[in-house]
Amino acid sequence: MIKLIKPYITYDDVKEEIEAIFKSGMFTKGPYVTRFRENLAHYVGASHTFLTTSATTALSVCLKLLGIKEGDEVIVSDFSFPATANVVENVGARPVFADVDVNTFNMSPEQLEAFISPKTKAVIFVDALGNPTGIKEIHDICRHYRIPLIDDAACALGSAEKGRRTGSLADLTCFSFHPRKLLTTGEGGAITTENEDWAAWLDVRLNHGAIFNQNKLDFVDTGYNYRLADIPCLLGLKQLEKLNEIIFHRNEMRTEYINQLAPLGFQIQQKGGDVTHNVQSLTFKVPVTMNRDQLMHHLFMQGIESTIGTYSLSHTTYYKRKYHSERKNALFLEQHTISLPCHEDVDVEKVVKEIRFYTKRERL
Repeated sequence: MIKLIKPYITYDDVKEEIEAIFKSGMFTKGPYVTRFRENLAHYVGASHTFLTTSATTALSVCLKLLGIKEGDEVIVSDFSFPATANVVENVGARPVFADVDVNTFNMSPEQLEAFISPKTKAVIFVDALGNPTGIKEIHDICRHYRIPLIDDAACALGSAEKGRRTGSLADLTCFSFHPRKLLTTGEGGAITTENEDWAAWLDVRLNHGAIFNQNKLDFVDTGYNYRLADIPCLLGLKQLEKLNEIIFHRNEMRTEYINQLAPLGFQIQQKGGDVTHNVQSLTFKVPVTMNRDQLMHHLFMQGIESTIGTYSLSHTTYYKRKYHSERKNALFLEQHTISLPCHEDVDVEKVVKEIRFYTKRERL
């Protein structure tokens, strides 16, 4: 089976360090937590970085930080994993779904401006499948209206626009270290910001609302325990060291796929000319006459994993029933995109051969 994903780390990469952690007995708040946090901040170019248990908890905390509450609205990209909208719903606010550009898969600036209202308290831009194209224009609009921008960069660690990496492109950025991502800690996430006051708030709230006062803990507010332990941070640290190399090779594979699939009518997710895409997912629009689901089934029967691009949030059962606000581009992409395997163990020729076979058979 050609797997859709493969973690870029093995047990041998961390065996000695894990044995040392067990000998030390320091499983949390140890040296690897500090090093991973510091190195991650340096890599993305952020002044303040905080580790969390997932991108979902990171997004939730950011909404709490901004004081989002019942009666508020948060504009979100409609083409995303449901967590992007769920965190808004779970604080009592309303997610307002902005449609996306059908080529980049990212939030449309025109849609954003159309939905801004006095109730809008934040915008969540999603770097769809790792692609940050257009975030600067979205940020400029948010600045104009004085609305905080959260970058849901769950998929986008290592991506960049105009030479600046995700993590430094919005007021707040949230990352994921889920196994589907290029860098995984099993589960995990992070928040970055340049805002000193927000950083001080996060420093306290992410540690049970505690500060050190005269060498003892003083619980000055309510808070959360969303910390990562040392072993997950060790995994992250090892992968961060080779992340640029990983992204380089995935872009080479992206080019190879494009060269072979474009003549068959497959259209790659587009990116801006000044954008570095980490290729977290290698996603194509299939020809409009093709049955995407049948193609995926054919690939699976031939031992090749694939999946859809992602979801149109407004079309999911819960949000469709509650808000009745489907977005046509996001829905089209949910129904007509396919993500293909892209890692060092992939035989691109085999994948393309099976796609060619299916394409030819369907046209008969």
